Amino acid sequence: MTTTASSRTAVEIATQPDTWLRAKESLGLYADVLPRRGERVAVVGCGTSWFMALAYAELRERGGHGETDAFAASEFPHGRRYDRVLAISRSGTTTEVLDLLTRLKGTTPTGAITADPETPVMRIADSVAVLGFADEESVVQTRFATTVLALLRAHLETEDALPAGVGPLDRAISDARRALAQDLDPEVCAAEQFTFLGTHWTYGLALEAGLKMREAAGAWTEAYPAMEYRHGPISITGPGRVAWVFGPTPRGLADDVARVGGTMIAESGGGSGALDPLADLVLAQRLAVRLAEAQGDDPDRPRNLTRSVILDGPHA
Repeated sequence: MTTTASSRTAVEIATQPDTWLRAKESLGLYADVLPRRGERVAVVGCGTSWFMALAYAELRERGGHGETDAFAASEFPHGRRYDRVLAISRSGTTTEVLDLLTRLKGTTPTGAITADPETPVMRIADSVAVLGFADEESVVQTRFATTVLALLRAHLETEDALPAGVGPLDRAISDARRALAQDLDPEVCAAEQFTFLGTHWTYGLALEAGLKMREAAGAWTEAYPAMEYRHGPISITGPGRVAWVFGPTPRGLADDVARVGGTMIAESGGGSGALDPLADLVLAQRLAVRLAEAQGDDPDRPRNLTRSVILDGPHA
């Protein structure tokens, strides 16, 4: 395996196949938290958790399990009716999430997925799933976020509610092991700019890949729905710059990237040997750590970030 263990973040990245499998095997423990078929659900979070909410909302609604929206917790549309609001918060202390759950208490059933059973979310949400086995020491989230999505995806799989083209979690787990063993492309490691692209549920993964690169390595990254790339963002593509697609690659996109001199990455874009998009995210996580270490930064202690954002005073 080529994944290094020089940082705690790298160690946590390497455990993801195991934590995804454990999430699948423990699915029955979280029945009170997981949305029921037909419920109108809102999923909320901040940062990485919001991006996982976006991915899950697309998977659930397109799989026919129920109408599903995703919001940054601070942008929740109060006054809109939901059967359930599900919050994702690794720390269980994020101010915007706690404020929202407090405001909804007694009016809308709420659930939360967290990593720590000793945090305020335990007493504010109506039901809580604690994925302590996926908790992290690193400030930068990797395995907790993907394990939450693996849990929610496994639930949809048991409900026969995965959208067409989305494979079983077992395949994603196997592909993640491949992603951990795969050598990173030297040309990609040397690139100066990265644009991550996705379609439907993989757009959330593209947003998360971009965030990981910014958090860990301070890299210049952007993320867009794949079909939006040619509506402006392609203007920054050129030699030494990467367009990385999660999931299916829109027709003609590879030719357009090549025409302007960019490098196209489509590890999960279909064809023989393609990775599951969730496993493809593992490659992007590894790249973020590689870039951070190459420039002398510590991926465990990213600039300007803390494990949880806790704000003082009243909040809107």
